[in-house]
Amino acid sequence: MSRETSDPTVYNKSNNRPMSAVLDTELSRRSILRGGAGLAALGFLSGMGLTGCELNDLKLGFDSIPGARLDAVAVANGYSAQVLAPWGTPLNHQANPWKDDGTNTSQDQLNAVGMHHDGMHFFPLNGSSREGLLCINHEYIDQNALHPEGGTVVNGKRPAEEVRKEVYAHGVSVVHIRLIDGVWEVVTDSPYNRRITSDTEMDVTGPIADSGLLVTKYTTGRGVENIARGTNNNCGNGYTPWGTYLTCEENWPFIFVNTGTQDAGQERMGIPTSGTRYGWETAENGQDDEFTRFNLTPSGTDATEDYRNEANGHGYVVEIDPYNPQSRAVKRTALGRFRHEDVTFGKLKKGKPVVFYTGHDGRFEYIYKFVSAKPWNPADARRFDRLAVGSKYMDDGILYVARFSEEGKGVWIPLLEDTQTTSGQTLGEVIGSQAEIILNCPWAGDAVGATPMDRPEWTAVDPDTGLVYVTLTNNTRRTEVNAANPRNNNKFGHIVRWEEGMTATEFSWDFFVFGSPANGDGATNLSGLTELNEFASPDGLIFDSRGILWVQTDNGADEVEENTNDQMLAVIPSRLKQAESGEPDIGGDNQDQLRRFFVGPNGCEVTGLAFTGNNKHFFVNIQHPSNWPYSANAAEETPADVKVRPRASTVVIMKNDGGEIGV
Repeated sequence: MSRETSDPTVYNKSNNRPMSAVLDTELSRRSILRGGAGLAALGFLSGMGLTGCELNDLKLGFDSIPGARLDAVAVANGYSAQVLAPWGTPLNHQANPWKDDGTNTSQDQLNAVGMHHDGMHFFPLNGSSREGLLCINHEYIDQNALHPEGGTVVNGKRPAEEVRKEVYAHGVSVVHIRLIDGVWEVVTDSPYNRRITSDTEMDVTGPIADSGLLVTKYTTGRGVENIARGTNNNCGNGYTPWGTYLTCEENWPFIFVNTGTQDAGQERMGIPTSGTRYGWETAENGQDDEFTRFNLTPSGTDATEDYRNEANGHGYVVEIDPYNPQSRAVKRTALGRFRHEDVTFGKLKKGKPVVFYTGHDGRFEYIYKFVSAKPWNPADARRFDRLAVGSKYMDDGILYVARFSEEGKGVWIPLLEDTQTTSGQTLGEVIGSQAEIILNCPWAGDAVGATPMDRPEWTAVDPDTGLVYVTLTNNTRRTEVNAANPRNNNKFGHIVRWEEGMTATEFSWDFFVFGSPANGDGATNLSGLTELNEFASPDGLIFDSRGILWVQTDNGADEVEENTNDQMLAVIPSRLKQAESGEPDIGGDNQDQLRRFFVGPNGCEVTGLAFTGNNKHFFVNIQHPSNWPYSANAAEETPADVKVRPRASTVVIMKNDGGEIGV
């Protein structure tokens, strides 16, 4: 979640034991930022071993760079940074070139790269690392940049043309890119290029399909039920072993409003009762109720005559086949409905289920995993009917929610009708059918006693060990304090990781690192960070294929922001050097193993990361910069006397000697 759209409201009113209480116990006995050897000593890894790491010589090959506060990016010595596919870049000749006065039309935007880039992934064409499809999420819009005079309201209504342009700036861009003479370019008019927006019709599968929960005036008029209109607030992402893109719907509740009586599920999900983020519902109605659909207030005799169920089609992981521009996106409801940050699949094993991990980005919200009913068949990675493979592994299975406990143990609780709640009733008795449980995942998590976390954001799986990592960005509403966990205001965030147990309901967990300013006291700087790796609010979290973990930040903490803009750091968890004492903490002997690689321009969030197959080209997204980019050279600073219309962009990082990034 970008801090630009961060919602401070706490929707979890349950009395479930917060993560802070678990931290109190664990911090008194467990070390922090452990390497693979430390986990093995604790009985983790369960024979999984680190053979891949022990047989290679992988290590970081760059020096940590100082923090920066510039209208430009900063990157490690020996690297260059190029601006690629900024907001408004035409994908075809139906779009006019981007204009720096904001006068491009909604039709231009429909045929151009969307706004405020977030998660993304690179899909090679014919296995190439020089040509492929870049799928880019667009999380939200900035009306002041999008329009000549910002968003306007006339007699209490938003102009339809402005709203349409905003709708088209959300969603996902599929962009054909190619490396030519050392420069990455967008291939204009490629048949692969397309936009999937907040107005694009898509299919809905899984437990919500055929449940009656998707019925609206629109679906009734088309004689179909299992469709949804659009995807929006697309934050983090994922991808699948069979070659599809997964985009995650995060802050979608705030484009809807229900001024009538909300049910318990809508209230728990945080759908507003007055006013929306952009006021789309106020625009003069266009074709097929394109704007009034954002108003959920019942106005007809039943759901076939209004849009009371419109929001039920939002809040999911959406699967897209980037290689087939004629295919329709699919909302995979079995993975749960909430404010998804991203989604990651676990380490694959032939004959075992495919597992996906995803977090609900909100204060005191939960971490989930989905386990497929069908076992993994490696041959499915080579099929061309990719969305059919997605149906095989993502429409049928069990969704679990996490409960963390002391002694580094945890339990995955299945969200099924017959699961016992803390009140002694079943989820079926408390919420209803399986479809209704999936529709109301946060409510279900409350009922079964899941652990409220400090804003679970990105998940990542170590390709060597299979350990799962999650960023807990921050939680300034935490109030529990004791000697072991003195940070009563967790404004800096931390990262937790776990290993799956012998059964689907067991896991073992540990802390990985705590964010902090370098000058934080011992009760704050629990990981001993220095000026060369201090950070706050870890957000994006991605392993590359070699086992390097890349950590991106969304600061929001003055103590760190005064020294550096948002950034990206790197560490190799399975190769951490151990201190002479045998303690695996990041400290005096291994502090240099967590290194700052990249810093974004002023005002931005660094988010999204994708790699070419040879790891020689990294794509990093820069969201909501304040006065950037000035030129195609991302590291060229905007002159002090120049003001540019800011454009979220992808930055391509390459090593000047043509080698692999980071080593």
